[in-house]
Amino acid sequence: MKHMISTLAFTGLIALSACNTTTNNDQLSGAFVGGVLGAITATALGANTNWLILGTLAGAATGALVAENRRTGECAYSNGDGTYYRASCP
Repeated sequence: MKHMISTLAFTGLIALSACNTTTNNDQLSGAFVGGVLGAITATALGANTNWLILGTLAGAATGALVAENRRTGECAYSNGDGTYYRASCP
């Protein structure tokens, strides 16, 4: 069952990447790699199906954000009060 769900999730990510009409493939690549790493980590930790899906989605979101930050050269930093500001990445 786990393999079927992870295969379905990866197939869905690939299908979504085929629908992209913009030229920014970095975010899609980052989301795909992040999703794969999230699924691998969840599987390695023996997570159930719900955690596997959550790990895949969290990894995909993180991968997309990292790719965007690399493209723009900006990172988000916390002000400590729940707000953020953008500045050049170190």
